Amino acid sequence: MIKNKTNTYLLATLILVAFMVLGYTVKFYPETLTAFDQPVAHFLQQTITQTKTETFKTITFFGNVATISILLLLITILLILFKRYSEAIWLVFNTAIGSGLGNYLVKFLYHRPRPLTEHLVPADHYSFPSGHAMASILFYGSLIIVIQLIMSASSFKKIIQSLLVILILLIGWSRIYLNVHYPTDIIGGYLLGSAWLIATLPIFTKIRFIWRFKNKQN
Repeated sequence: MIKNKTNTYLLATLILVAFMVLGYTVKFYPETLTAFDQPVAHFLQQTITQTKTETFKTITFFGNVATISILLLLITILLILFKRYSEAIWLVFNTAIGSGLGNYLVKFLYHRPRPLTEHLVPADHYSFPSGHAMASILFYGSLIIVIQLIMSASSFKKIIQSLLVILILLIGWSRIYLNVHYPTDIIGGYLLGSAWLIATLPIFTKIRFIWRFKNKQN
């Protein structure tokens, strides 16, 4: 975890610039992305079977709005019960505002249609950036950081964090396999979600320190 605030904001800015460059290309020169999108999508979709399709449908389920909303509610309640108020607020802010409202509005800037060939799961709204990719970064990524802060050092903690990283990557892969997103949609979602997550981290850690200090004083 980056401890220097300046470096943290610099990293967030660089990632945001990368997203903006990609977004500009999507908006004005989408044909130039075909040379990347098509080979990657073909590689991930080259063998479509019923078993793989059902597996990826299960994986993509963990990036759905309804699923993340339920998990967010349950984990937020758990954090509040353990008086982890700053962690709960940060998690809700990142997930509901960032990946929810934020992604929905940003899609209108680009108006990128989804892949024209058959979708293996229902999908609406525009394609760029991927809401599932952005939500997975902001929700599961926030959880990885929260776990790092509140759990004592153990191999179990590392296992949970590693599984969450794998889940984030698999959710992105599932959206390409199920043919509801281009690979660059996934990259865009990861970039924008990462920029948001990293930019809000210093604010969260400062508030968390102040609140925990005040609680110790009381």
